Amino acid sequence: MALTAGIVGLPNVGKSTLFNAITKAGALAANYPFATIDPNVGIVEVPDVRLNKLTEMVDPKKTVPTAFEFTDIAGIVKGASKGEGLGNKFLAHIREVDAICQVVRAFNDENVTHVSGQVNPVDDIEIINMELILADLESVEKRLPRLEKMAKQKDKDAMAEVAILQKIKEGLENDQPVRSMEFSEEEAKYVKNFHMLTQKPMLYVANVAEEDIGSTEGNVHLENIREYADKEGSEVIVISAKVEEEIAVLDEDEKEMFLEELGISESGLDKLIKASYDLLGLATYFTAGVQEVRAWTFKKGMTAPECAGIIHTDFKKGFIRAETVSYDDLVAAGSEVKAKEAGKVRLEGKEYIMKDGDVVHFRFNV
Repeated sequence: MALTAGIVGLPNVGKSTLFNAITKAGALAANYPFATIDPNVGIVEVPDVRLNKLTEMVDPKKTVPTAFEFTDIAGIVKGASKGEGLGNKFLAHIREVDAICQVVRAFNDENVTHVSGQVNPVDDIEIINMELILADLESVEKRLPRLEKMAKQKDKDAMAEVAILQKIKEGLENDQPVRSMEFSEEEAKYVKNFHMLTQKPMLYVANVAEEDIGSTEGNVHLENIREYADKEGSEVIVISAKVEEEIAVLDEDEKEMFLEELGISESGLDKLIKASYDLLGLATYFTAGVQEVRAWTFKKGMTAPECAGIIHTDFKKGFIRAETVSYDDLVAAGSEVKAKEAGKVRLEGKEYIMKDGDVVHFRFNV
């Protein structure tokens, strides 16, 4: 699935440090604005304990996790929508991603310069969100005149679009992102094609100090971020980019020991990857055989033939059926044979909507 989450934030909030940890790609991290001008793209494995369990049960020749794509986008500054700080280029890069992970600084450190001179995460969030709103407002204002001319000629699509765009314009002028506006099912079909920046789902990534990662109580910056996110129905993930960069170079055993010392059970990166995956409406199904146990990414709502086509187009063209068992039922049974004996393996047809955790054998004929 070619979907990607873009990592954005003001300069010096820990964005590129986080990206380094995610991909070990070595994006330039420096203590000054615009250390990353061209977006960096990194592929990461999606952590999934279910894949480990299936490997243990089947003992295949190889195990292949599914992957996910992050794009590191250069720091946005106030005035980006008007071209400030290479803003037009940065906004174009944001336009190309499917979801936004906004890194917000929630730590004090006099050695790390803040672009505004003081640490105020809500102000930082509002600077970025306002720039995205202003960019969308400009898009609406450019689009409306042409459509209004067509609407006067009784073009039904144009009339519908004008009404929706005017509704969006009013919301944007009241500092409301498109993603938080309510649309009917019919309106949503049009909105989808507008490709607005504030339409993209948003995840806030609170970057805290290393000493705060085990216990975040008393972190006023974090409390303010959560309060802001709650108002717009967005999620907040807490990480320490510095800690994650240290964890990234450790092997699995060392990583577990390090996390235990910090008093946490899961790394911030694993939480971020999972949250971003979910933000994009993605899910995972599995194929499991002696040759290979593999995780596959699909978009929630996809049918069995569409999911089969992710493996190979021939699987979709010649789809006959999907022999399916849920991961939980398979593990409870102990093996595929026992799952069949217990009546847990189902034969699903072309209309079946795949579910997260399905373990499947596709039958096809081309």
